Amino acid sequence: MSEFLYKQKKEEKNKIIQISNNVFIGNQSKKVIIAGPCSIKSKQQLLDTARILKAKGVNIMRAGAFKPRTSPYSFQGLEEEGLNILIEVKKEIGIPVITEITDEKYLEKYIENIDIIQVGSKNMFNYELLKKLGKTNKPILLKRAMSATYKEWLLAAEYIMSFGNENVILCERGIRTFETETRNTLDIQAIPYIKNNSRLPIIVDPSHACGNRYMIKPLALAAIISGADGIMIESELDPEEAVSDKEQTIDIDELSEIINNVEQISNLQV
Repeated sequence: MSEFLYKQKKEEKNKIIQISNNVFIGNQSKKVIIAGPCSIKSKQQLLDTARILKAKGVNIMRAGAFKPRTSPYSFQGLEEEGLNILIEVKKEIGIPVITEITDEKYLEKYIENIDIIQVGSKNMFNYELLKKLGKTNKPILLKRAMSATYKEWLLAAEYIMSFGNENVILCERGIRTFETETRNTLDIQAIPYIKNNSRLPIIVDPSHACGNRYMIKPLALAAIISGADGIMIESELDPEEAVSDKEQTIDIDELSEIINNVEQISNLQV
C-alpha cells in the first residue's frame, strides 16, 4: 500500500466516528466525555452510577468487565457476568458504553450490544485480536501500549483498518518512563503528533496516565487544550469503595467540575 489508511484523505483533517444517534467522536466543536468505574462491582453499583453520569452530561459510560492485571492475584473483573450487567444497565439508562473484550471468543456474542470495543494497552500488540476487530464495523478504542512508539501505535491501528474497519479511535494513556512517582507519564505531545500525522480522532485517559486523583483535572484540561477529541476518566460515587484503581478514581463532584471546564475551553477554541 503506497499510503497507510490512517493517512489517507488527510484533507478531512479529522475523521468523525458516530457512536450513537447524538454522540460523535472527532467533532472538535464537541468534546466527548467518557467516564465510569474502572471495574464493574454489581448491577446496583453500575445502575446508580450510570444514572448520575448521564444526568451530569457524560456522553459514554466506561466500565470494566475484563481487567487484565499485571499480577495474576489481582482482581480480574467479573468477566461475562460483568458484560451482562453492563448491557442491562445500558438498556435501562440509555447511555452508550465502552468496555474491553480481551478474548475474541466473546466478540460474536457481545459485540452488537457494546457501542465501543476497547483494546487495552496490554493488547495493543495482539495482532490476531486486532485483525478480528478489523472484520467488524464497530468503533474501536485503541489504547497506546505503555512502551509503544507513535509509529507502532499507528501501525496497530493499521491492522484494524486494513481488514476493513476504519472506525478507530486512538487513546493516549501514558507511557512508561524513568519517573516512579506516578503510574505512567502522560505524553501530551502525542496529541498534536497524531493530529498532524493521521486523520484519526484521539482521546486521553489521564487516570491511567498518572494514577493519582489529584492530577486528573489538570491533565484532562491540558489534553483538551492540546487538541484531544475527548477524555476518559475513572469516576465512582464513592472512589474509596472502588474494587480496582481507587487511587486514580475521582468522585462525581470533581468530574462535574472537569466537564464544566472542558465545555468552557471548547467554547474558547471554537
